[in-house]
Amino acid sequence: MNAYPGSRERTVPAARSVRPRAAQRGASLLEAISYLGVAAIVVIGAIALLNGAFNSASTNAVNEQVSAIQSGVKKLYMGQPGGYGNLGNSVLASAGVFPSTLTPSGDQNTVTNTWNGAVAVAGNGSTFTISYSNVPRSVCVNAVTAGGNWVSIAINGKTESPTPVSPDVAATDCSSDTANTIVWTST
Repeated sequence: MNAYPGSRERTVPAARSVRPRAAQRGASLLEAISYLGVAAIVVIGAIALLNGAFNSASTNAVNEQVSAIQSGVKKLYMGQPGGYGNLGNSVLASAGVFPSTLTPSGDQNTVTNTWNGAVAVAGNGSTFTISYSNVPRSVCVNAVTAGGNWVSIAINGKTESPTPVSPDVAATDCSSDTANTIVWTST
């Protein structure tokens, strides 16, 4: 490649100018997958923490409701001869004993809990019972192991005494994932 015809000189193409490479922009596919993986782990962890928090809140709510009913019944029947013989949901609803988180139906005989299970209070001489149905397993185990001033606690028909129920017994007796029945008995 001569610049001039007939000339014997060879021209060499000009060397490329040395300039730094432009900085890369964006992320590679591998980096994007890594970011998504980390994000998925964070989301799964957050969901697990929220689930635990909701179970804990539900357990606290049940324990507060049952304790409020127990103290309300004792206050209502304090000094009454004959024990708790005529005790029932309608009597307690009329007296305003049920906490605001448990709303009686129009006839005041039916009270439902958070899981649309029945809440029933009944008297039997010198004792009375508070029954919750459709209780999830995690709430059941935590509620019956919480203690309290109870004569006995029945889980799905099996009476446990003394109270509080030990965690291993509660884990065995709260056998249904979503439909356990707990009956607390008090004096």
